[in-house]
Amino acid sequence: MSQERFKLVPAVHLFCIQKDKILLLRRYNTGFCDGDYSVVAGHLDGAETATNAMIREAREEVGIELEIDDMKMVHIMHRKKEKEERVDFFFVSNQWKNNPQNMEPNKCDDLRWFPIHNLPKNMVPYVKHGIECYLNSCTFSEFGFDRYSHHAQKIHSL
Repeated sequence: MSQERFKLVPAVHLFCIQKDKILLLRRYNTGFCDGDYSVVAGHLDGAETATNAMIREAREEVGIELEIDDMKMVHIMHRKKEKEERVDFFFVSNQWKNNPQNMEPNKCDDLRWFPIHNLPKNMVPYVKHGIECYLNSCTFSEFGFDRYSHHAQKIHSL
């Protein structure tokens, strides 16, 4: 008898950074953390690499064109969310083609640059944690398994 294997839901996130500022989008009308700021992000579509998913999401959400060499993976998060677990791949880039613009006004009602060391209070919690990990050179963390604390573990090489 075959048993179905446990599955992780994969997602990608992009830290667009210029002059110590990070591009944030305020979620709107999505049903998840609406009113909170996040970064360009999305799920892998299947039969798609994380880097290709990130390039696609950047184009779809803010109209920028990335090349694989324009971005670097800086953090991986194993995250528990209600009845599922996720793995989040965080990339950083400071170069791209086109000026970022809100390509999904039905899902985002604000797009702007914030000082990376002074983020807004209304942030998606795990995204804020991912940014903090990036700023502290932490390449791996676990989030949401213990409701009282978030465990970040520094891994020197992946």
